[in-house]
Amino acid sequence: MMSTKRDYYEILGVSKNATLEEIKKAYRELALKYHPDRVPPEQKKDAEERFKEISEAYAVLSDSEKRALYDQYGHAGIDQRYAYEDIFRGADFSNIFEDLRDFGFGGSIFEDIFSDLGFDIFGTKRKSTKKRGRDLQITVRITLEEAAKGVEKQVEYPVYDICPTCFGSGAKPQSKETICPQCKGTGEIIMSSGFFRVSTTCNRCGGKGKIITSPCHECGGEGRIKTKRKIKVKIPAGVDTGSQLRIKGEGEAGTVYKGDLYILIEVEPHDIFKRDGDDLYTEVPVSLAKAILGGEIDVPTLDGKVSMRIPAGTQSGKVFRLKGKGIINLHTRSYGDEFVKVDVIIPTNLTPQEKKLIEEFARLRGEDIEKQNFTDKFKRMFK
Repeated sequence: MMSTKRDYYEILGVSKNATLEEIKKAYRELALKYHPDRVPPEQKKDAEERFKEISEAYAVLSDSEKRALYDQYGHAGIDQRYAYEDIFRGADFSNIFEDLRDFGFGGSIFEDIFSDLGFDIFGTKRKSTKKRGRDLQITVRITLEEAAKGVEKQVEYPVYDICPTCFGSGAKPQSKETICPQCKGTGEIIMSSGFFRVSTTCNRCGGKGKIITSPCHECGGEGRIKTKRKIKVKIPAGVDTGSQLRIKGEGEAGTVYKGDLYILIEVEPHDIFKRDGDDLYTEVPVSLAKAILGGEIDVPTLDGKVSMRIPAGTQSGKVFRLKGKGIINLHTRSYGDEFVKVDVIIPTNLTPQEKKLIEEFARLRGEDIEKQNFTDKFKRMFK
């Protein structure tokens, strides 16, 4: 039966005579592109599958023995010689994932995706029980001012953490653990048949390789306890509702590695401003006299009040722009604008003197107060 797998060279986008350095370069670029931390949540599953595919191609083509076998027999040669987890065994991912860390992405994502294979990011053997703890997500509400300027918040959340009594071992202090008689301390049971080899977690010791005879009284042998953790989180300027921050190693404790904490930002509604991306929108009242004659008005901004000039004859609903008075962009670090809508206030409850002055104003402009003078455009509507 013909293999449905794509060609490894095609997956990495390199030629069949590509050098090892060219293969490493291609894989590094693709690993950065499809790293699950770099895509939106709805694309994470597809990114993980693509990440697995390019990692498998790299594991084969970066190994001279596996590559020679693949060049001669294709996927059939690899599948017959190696179990899936053995394809990755010995592959050098160290430099690649050091580069990923430089870009702010942890190798723990690789461990999450390949946690069932029994090796770490450097290709060394590890027991299947050495897994990361669960990632956690909490929501933090902040004000618009805090979102605009950045803020440090102290957050508290429930979490499973390493037991302080047994330090995660699950065993009572000073007690002894015995080697598992079923797996002989390896933590796994291997079954072979011809070219195929399947390894499964030992059901006797749960993959630990040792059996606890005296469980820790505080955690009951689990190695973790439920507690509350307090940490300070620096929220950068420019975040918005839906922004997500990743705090590495602040999730739940696993048997060796801790998961990550994801902070979901929620910005509270503001009494004065409405936000659209990096721009702010607000309305300011303007007196009738000021709108007619023009002049300076005070306008609120996130940095305090500023003076804005409006021209004579400004109509109600007119929008002015204050450049650079919006929110800083989280990525480009450039500022949005503030848009100010003018709301001309028509006075009510006029005094007799005020009414007389308005009537005099209308008379000077030739307006008939008792009967509206329509423009020619509207006059045609009544013909």
